[in-house]
Amino acid sequence: MSKASKASKKTEADASPTGSSTTLASIANMLEDHRASIAADFKATFAALELRLDKMQTTITEHGQRMDSLESHAELQDQRIQALEERCDALADHNAKLTAKTIDLESRSRRNNIRIIGLPESIEGPRPTSFFAELLAKVLGDQILQSPPELDRAHRTLTAKPQPGSWPRPVILRLHRYQTKELIIREARKRRGKLQYQGTPIQIFEDYTPEVASERAKYRAVMADLYNLALRPALFFPARLQITLESGVKKRFSSLEEATTFVAKYQQTSRPD
Repeated sequence: MSKASKASKKTEADASPTGSSTTLASIANMLEDHRASIAADFKATFAALELRLDKMQTTITEHGQRMDSLESHAELQDQRIQALEERCDALADHNAKLTAKTIDLESRSRRNNIRIIGLPESIEGPRPTSFFAELLAKVLGDQILQSPPELDRAHRTLTAKPQPGSWPRPVILRLHRYQTKELIIREARKRRGKLQYQGTPIQIFEDYTPEVASERAKYRAVMADLYNLALRPALFFPARLQITLESGVKKRFSSLEEATTFVAKYQQTSRPD
């Protein structure tokens, strides 16, 4: 080997430790810089997360407070609604009792009343009480009323006067004696469909309140069936149905449904095979 080659290798050998030391130092510096950068990024990220977590915690706390407030208000409203329902139930019960009492009082005030349907308008003239008393005596005859009955009041129903050609308003009469009123009603039932005044068919009924009349009207169909079955139905005030069986036994019904069921069963048992 030449002296020149040996000298070159010696020079490289002498120079390599210094170069290696420089490279490791730069790598160490780069790693330190990278670590510092990552640490800074972590700190910034953690700081942002902590801020967001603080906001979320604040929001959750506010929501919790609002939910507590809503629950409190809901419980308060529930208590108020319950109190109102109890009060409404009490008022409804009280109103039902007052309504029943009012209907009963009105019905009692009409006990002596009769209602005549079919008489032409203005036929009564200026003295309706005298006119209708004489009309009852003429229509029912001397065998029923020996003299015109004593009337306390006589008037048409309180509605607008109908147009010519329309159905006339009913006439309301208040008789002075209840026994006379019952006599007229019994005779009117016997002669239903046969009463006339000057050729005009008329009908005489008891004067019921609208509520009682509505309840009694519900029994109309079942009473027709009972009449056809010869069971002699009777509808007592306000709307209590009673029948008389062929054996003479009387039977009362507590409701329309009970009467309808009885009629259906009776028709099936009495139907010939």
